[in-house]
Amino acid sequence: MLKAVIVDDEIKALQSLSWELTNFSKEINVVASFTDPFEALSYLEINTPDCLFLDIEMPTMDGFQFIQKLQNKNFPVVITTAYNQYAIKALKNEALDYLLKPIDTDDLEETIVKIKKFNAKNLTVDKLEKILLNFNSSTNTKKITFNTDGKLLFLESNEILYAESDGNYSTIFLTDGQKIVLTKKLKEVNELLPPDTFFRIHNSYIINLNKIKEFLKTDGYVILNSNHKIPVSRQKKSDFLDLL
Repeated sequence: MLKAVIVDDEIKALQSLSWELTNFSKEINVVASFTDPFEALSYLEINTPDCLFLDIEMPTMDGFQFIQKLQNKNFPVVITTAYNQYAIKALKNEALDYLLKPIDTDDLEETIVKIKKFNAKNLTVDKLEKILLNFNSSTNTKKITFNTDGKLLFLESNEILYAESDGNYSTIFLTDGQKIVLTKKLKEVNELLPPDTFFRIHNSYIINLNKIKEFLKTDGYVILNSNHKIPVSRQKKSDFLDLL
């Protein structure tokens, strides 16, 4: 049975949709419903349903803003609204489907089929990802794994020059000139990198120790083989010198 969450600011509309979903199909179980989109976001940060039925027109946050704020997007979103002008925008915002209220039984059945196919595909991808990660961790030449843009990247240490913080994001700079943006803080990136090769030289930078060309003691900078100039923080300077 599919676990569904409903978000709709109108309590009567929410109750009606819940009734429709429950009575139109024995394959859906409404596990949570919210009139407050902020409460729904908090719930979805720690819970992953099989599908989300989301209203568009809400006063504090519309449905499209809600989708953009979702941290966990590993489930299909179905837009539900009484207005048909949002169909194209719904698809552009990566919604799986679009249902007009009151919901037609045949349309709902078609949506359920789409939800099942989406979840089955994701399950296969998750299994493959675990196989790849387990294989990588069991090999003698273990590579560094980054999850980004819906794909897994396996990199050798010598391919990475340095990493730079950008708030909740980080950028990995590679020796071939490529840049990889990760939705991870630098602290999380640091935990993925082997400590015998990489060093967090500054709050905003992690460098590959094997790529250092010069250390400018007076200025407090290192120059990498790529000629990138990276600052050394005062707090890290002593530990850095110990490594050298």
